[in-house]
Amino acid sequence: MSERRSPRISSRKQPQQARSAELVAAILTAAVQVLAKEGAPRFTTARVAERAGVSIGSVYQYFPNKAAILFRLQSDEWQQTNAMLQTILEDASQPPLARLRTLVHAFIQSECDEAEVRGALNDAAPLYRDAPEAQTARATGQQTLQRFMLAALPDASDATRALAGALITDTLSAVGKQYSETPRTPAEIAAYADAMADMFGGYLVGLGAI
Repeated sequence: MSERRSPRISSRKQPQQARSAELVAAILTAAVQVLAKEGAPRFTTARVAERAGVSIGSVYQYFPNKAAILFRLQSDEWQQTNAMLQTILEDASQPPLARLRTLVHAFIQSECDEAEVRGALNDAAPLYRDAPEAQTARATGQQTLQRFMLAALPDASDATRALAGALITDTLSAVGKQYSETPRTPAEIAAYADAMADMFGGYLVGLGAI
């Protein structure tokens, strides 16, 4: 029995001209809209083309299948998340606990703002979770977190810092996803993020955070 091959998830080519870049941007914008409305199970290349107002052949110029479109959306999300982590957690002008509070607020707000799309991307994750780009994104995020934990807990052991970092990121991810499944007001989001930041801050102070 032959081994089942994974679908190709890389783009066919990168846009070289402004018009091509605009076409790709229109396709990706339409993809986000289709994903938010239909979810991953009903996401198709044809629906994206129709939403973008272009031929399906134009979509195939840059994306060989729906998995490639979803992967591009996920790759962009990874880059945005890692950029947010680096900007906030490596801001040496703020003490570590203040950076963590800022991150919690930004993350919870982002989860609530993009709940439909992120939920659909999570559903499609089996298509690309083992891709090299996924591994690189995870490694980049981990390196940023490790540098932050060293700044927050300089006297703790490596094992303690690793455990604390994993607990914070796992909790933030899981709870943020669950919390964002219900529409929230800005005041509710701010209050929830403050409470979570207080919880994380108390935990780190107990470990000797500076």
